[in-house]
Amino acid sequence: MSEILTQLDQLLEARKAESADSSYVASLYAKGLDQILKKLGEEAIETVMAAKDGDKDHLIYEVTDLWFHSLVLLAHQNLSSADVLKELQRRFGLSGLAEKAQREQ
Repeated sequence: MSEILTQLDQLLEARKAESADSSYVASLYAKGLDQILKKLGEEAIETVMAAKDGDKDHLIYEVTDLWFHSLVLLAHQNLSSADVLKELQRRFGLSGLAEKAQREQ
C-alpha cells in the first residue's frame, strides 16, 4: 500500500520542475502556498459534506482528493508521505490521551 504513496511522492516532486501550463500540480506549486492551502481547505469541506450525506462512494472520492492535496502540501514543504507514516508509526499503540499529554508538556 505504501508503494502508491512512494510513487505519488516521486511524481509530486517531479512536478516541481514542470511548467505550470503542463500540469495541475505544477500550476498549484506556481501559485504558491496560499493557493495550495485554499485547495486543501476546499477539499476538507467537501469531505465533511460527503460524510454528512452518507454516500460512502462519494466520501471515498472526497477523502482521496483531500489526501492527494495533503501530499501536494507536504511536497511543497519538502516533506513526504514517509514523514507522516513515520509519525503514525511513532504514535501507534500510544493512547490518544497520552499522545496529547506529551504535546502539552
